Amino acid sequence: MVDDNALRAWFAKEVLPFERDLMGFIARHSRERDDVIDIRQESYERALTGARAGLPASARRYVFTVARNVLIDRARRARVVSFEQIADLDSILVDDGTRSPDHQAEARDELRRALAGLEQLPPRCREVVRLRRVEGLSIRETAERLGVGLHTVERQLTLGLRALVDYMHGGELRIDRSPQRKPHEQRAKR
Repeated sequence: MVDDNALRAWFAKEVLPFERDLMGFIARHSRERDDVIDIRQESYERALTGARAGLPASARRYVFTVARNVLIDRARRARVVSFEQIADLDSILVDDGTRSPDHQAEARDELRRALAGLEQLPPRCREVVRLRRVEGLSIRETAERLGVGLHTVERQLTLGLRALVDYMHGGELRIDRSPQRKPHEQRAKR
């Protein structure tokens, strides 16, 4: 356990010097520009709380990771999360030097491929996937918005996500409408 004086000294010497970089990092990845100071303060609070157990070897990496986690937590609490924000949060560690440019390029290519696949889905299937996975609506809310039954939403979501996964793994984005058998049904058929 780190005492308060050592914690304050660590914070002043190791953390405060890169506050400007941290503010820029948060501003680039925050949905609301007005929240930058709040996110910084929450990051500092979490960093200090965590550092009480033991001072980290790299203050910069530790605080940027804490700030990244604060941003992710806020995004998860938000009702609507855009694909662009997910991509930004996925590549957020690039700023502290932990991810290579190759990894960042791969992540952006995967996002482009996912967006292209989503656009190629049949209209109803695409809209169900968008409402459920991008806008975060419940099955009931999606059904009400589209004027369809709950079973239809569940089935379209399953078909769409299976097709997208297949597409992301190099497939053709084919909608497979054949009924999926449970493992025990497959064994019984043999």
